[in-house]
Amino acid sequence: MKANSLKYPLIIGTRGSDLALWQAHFVKNSLAEIGIAAELKIIKTQGDTILNLRLDKLEGKGFFTKELEEELLNGSIDIAVHSHKDLPTTHPAGLIIAAVSEREDPSELLLILKDCVDVQQKLSVKFGGTVGTSSNRRKAQLLAFRPDLEVEDLRGNVPTRIQKLRDEDYDAIMIAKAGVSRLGIDLSEFYVEELDPMEFIPAPAQGVLAIQIRENDTDLAELLKPLHHAAVAKEIAVERKVLQLFEGGCHMPLGCYCRKEGNIYEVWTSKAVDGDDFPDRLFLASSSTKGLAEKIVAKFNPERKFPSNVFISRMLPETSYFRKALEKYQIELDDRSLIKIFPIINKLDPFILKRVNWVFFSSKNAIECFFSLSPQLPKKVKYGVIGRASEEMLRRYGIVPDFNGEEDGIDTQDIAKDFAKLANGSTVLFPGAKDSLRTIQQALNKATKIIDLPVYETEMDENCDPSAAEVLVFTSPSNVEAYFTNNLLEPGQQVICIGKSTGKKFDQMNVNYTLPYSPDEIGLAEAVFGLTY
Repeated sequence: MKANSLKYPLIIGTRGSDLALWQAHFVKNSLAEIGIAAELKIIKTQGDTILNLRLDKLEGKGFFTKELEEELLNGSIDIAVHSHKDLPTTHPAGLIIAAVSEREDPSELLLILKDCVDVQQKLSVKFGGTVGTSSNRRKAQLLAFRPDLEVEDLRGNVPTRIQKLRDEDYDAIMIAKAGVSRLGIDLSEFYVEELDPMEFIPAPAQGVLAIQIRENDTDLAELLKPLHHAAVAKEIAVERKVLQLFEGGCHMPLGCYCRKEGNIYEVWTSKAVDGDDFPDRLFLASSSTKGLAEKIVAKFNPERKFPSNVFISRMLPETSYFRKALEKYQIELDDRSLIKIFPIINKLDPFILKRVNWVFFSSKNAIECFFSLSPQLPKKVKYGVIGRASEEMLRRYGIVPDFNGEEDGIDTQDIAKDFAKLANGSTVLFPGAKDSLRTIQQALNKATKIIDLPVYETEMDENCDPSAAEVLVFTSPSNVEAYFTNNLLEPGQQVICIGKSTGKKFDQMNVNYTLPYSPDEIGLAEAVFGLTY
């Protein structure tokens, strides 16, 4: 078929939901920008007509796409526009994806009725609250963080789901940010908790549109090249290959998110048996996508070996995420802190606090010691922390941080640069440990007033017992010093360090170690899961 023999306008097949129509109009407008006329044809799918069953109870795969593909094959439409995450990993014979869109933010949103908010709880939903979602992937990850929540099925298009929350059928609902952003929905009546894709892992290809055509329409494929985003295609190819290797559909409790940072591909994966199963999580980084999906899937082999015991230099509560991740595989946990914390001040200067614009915490200990002094801070003061663990501690005092540096993982220098963009030129208070590193402070410009406030000091336990665990997890440089004052690393023991400053202690000893992506229990659990035993 010659390009000039194409029949115009081209017919774009789409589902009839508000979001599907937005997506189809987006493609139509993109085609118009390159001089190609098109019109829409609305097609109902199985997923649109069967609303009384959970998605995982529907027969087969592709229940949001099958009917569109059939019409494409029989020639009644020229293009099918899909939400890429709805597509099966194997295309019907005779069809190809000619182009993929830029990726909308793949984050999840937790929309919460304002009288059901409790910011002291992780994810801000009140204790025992009811959350609506039809996704087993979302359910498994949600219950891993908050086992007290009740998760109930939620079907319907985006406006319908939001209306069900408005009608108070649920205390909160979980929904993809991409759909809300594309439809421009006003969420001001709800409390909105945005869940980062590195913490709450999205569906493969979430936020990406797929433009599907017949394989033999080669001239149309050529015309669609300006709409294709090759970098996005390369990233989601990893995610979809993982899905394919697991032989899963869109109802499988699988999250996979790949992004390229610099020259490195970073991939987060979460997989559960069902919505009630505690999910396994993995983080892998690679300079190439070649064989990356296969490496990821191999780590989830049910026959793989795990360590029989793990040591961590921190006392963990029974509700600890790290503890629960190990308990799933009957891994014994030796959790004990090798340092003691001592507050070193008993009063704060109210004059200083009145002039503070930001308060920045680098550790949970700093938060606890600071708030034990009952600080009186201006209402407009903002808070910064490093990582999810510090954020959770800050939440216990009813405060959600304005900055947590989560996207930068454990790279404190990158966190510092990002924080500086927000705080430069203001007054920043740094409660912390005596003689602590000043990485964040050093990144701030000269126009910024820095107030260092040592609120605690540490004392090492120099007589700590050695651990025979196969994996040793260290959560601070001082814990490393305390352990190796009288102990040695045993043959075969593997080391995980929570951050780079902790890792430097092992650099000095010429000992290999593993770093997690994030300096918290989720990151440490991912690191344990990612080791080879």
